[in-house]
Amino acid sequence: MAEPTVNYAVKDKVATITLNRPAVLNALDLALTAELAEAAEAAARDDAVWVVAVRGAGRAFSSGMDRRALSAGEIGEPFYRNWVRALNVLEDMDKLSVAVLHGYSIGGGLQLAVACDVRLAAEDAIIGLGATQHGLIPDGSVLRLARLVGLGRAKELTLLNDRIPPRAALAMGLVNWVVPAADLDRELAAIADKALHASRTATGHAKRLLHASFHTDPRAMVETVMRAQEACMASWEIEEANRAWDEKRDPNFVPPPPDPGR
Repeated sequence: MAEPTVNYAVKDKVATITLNRPAVLNALDLALTAELAEAAEAAARDDAVWVVAVRGAGRAFSSGMDRRALSAGEIGEPFYRNWVRALNVLEDMDKLSVAVLHGYSIGGGLQLAVACDVRLAAEDAIIGLGATQHGLIPDGSVLRLARLVGLGRAKELTLLNDRIPPRAALAMGLVNWVVPAADLDRELAAIADKALHASRTATGHAKRLLHASFHTDPRAMVETVMRAQEACMASWEIEEANRAWDEKRDPNFVPPPPDPGR
């Protein structure tokens, strides 16, 4: 039986999706994109999962599309459909998605990272795109990247294909944190702990509204925002947050009560 190209595990409310083709620096092929989409969907529907970490096995996060598969004609619409599905799920899920970058984090690797909510990079990460060098568009980032770094920087990264060090990526807002490689696990645990101290109801609504704000007139969203706030105000989490404030302690959102809809 072939080894899976994506590993999936859940521990302490954190789902870890690990790209698992280390011999080829986690290059993306049809099987990997299918398994990536399935893993992302599993994490999205699991109420026990609050944080989703996307990582790469071995020496790299991902070196991008498998060029051998591309030149052999093995990359086609099914690959791209899986890819879009996986990235959309990571972006839309009502929980925090974190890309953990190390080594080569280029091409599709960076596109995958851009679809996540936040990005944690090791100091040894090599970051860049490269699709246009290979006659393609970076389909996973072309509709997202300018929202993170501005149109000018997005064009520079997309059209000139420079590889940039993590500190430069941090300065332009492409990644959120840069730490020594040995500290990745500790920093990821700290990020997850912050997410576990935030309301899932509020997190889901806030993500959805932040995404919508880029293509909707803010004034046209007022009623949508009001409905989301009403849902937050009616949630068990606001009751817990109020109790915690009264008792001068941090709120405890994990685990939720047996009947969270009370």
